[in-house]
Amino acid sequence: MLTGCKTGGISSDDAPSGSAVPTADNARAVNPLDNPDGTKSGLAGITSPADKAKARTLIEKVSTKGRGPKTGYEREKFGYAWMDSAPGGIPFAHNGCDSRNDLLKRDGENVRFRAGSDCVVTSMTLHDPYTGKTIQWTKPRATTVQIDHVMPLSYDWQMGASHWTKGEREDIANDPLNLIPVDGPTNGAKGDSGPATWLPPNKSIRCSYSVRFAQVSLKYKLPVTAADKQMMLKQCGG
Repeated sequence: MLTGCKTGGISSDDAPSGSAVPTADNARAVNPLDNPDGTKSGLAGITSPADKAKARTLIEKVSTKGRGPKTGYEREKFGYAWMDSAPGGIPFAHNGCDSRNDLLKRDGENVRFRAGSDCVVTSMTLHDPYTGKTIQWTKPRATTVQIDHVMPLSYDWQMGASHWTKGEREDIANDPLNLIPVDGPTNGAKGDSGPATWLPPNKSIRCSYSVRFAQVSLKYKLPVTAADKQMMLKQCGG
């Protein structure tokens, strides 16, 4: 869950913290262009000129408008964290596991569960796409890994979700397309920023991050700011 609304400038020198250590590329991670529903693991980099051109074409479809007021925003208006009962037919909903555990299972390696459960994750290895580090995670240190809303919920609220039904807000809050397990402090630094003011420290996945932001925007018909769209295109060579 997001832990604030910080909006610092973009820096590629932010040092990850916690139990993160350097890692090679995550072989399980999937290019977001090949993962349009968010059910596959991770966030692989987009590197080929052909895929970058596809990425720009996708991002160009995103509409823009100014960011509205945050008046009235509360996390609870998007449902409790992390519910299994989002009503809109999103992947993983109503499977008996809450959405946080669904995402830990989706992206984690060497996943271990609570005794007698095939749902509650107690430890795993996470190849964090945002920092490029490997995190050895255990449940007693839960906040070292947080689930990022790629398109932050308060951003959604300001861009039009304030006029949605609660069920529609519950969908975007629990949709795996909009959710990525990442290094907790890095997620906290992001707050509710858009791409113009925050991008992952790991430069190699910034185009992929921009594509995922665009995928959420298009699925839920939410615009982004003109500055955010410009930054997203720039990350993919535009």
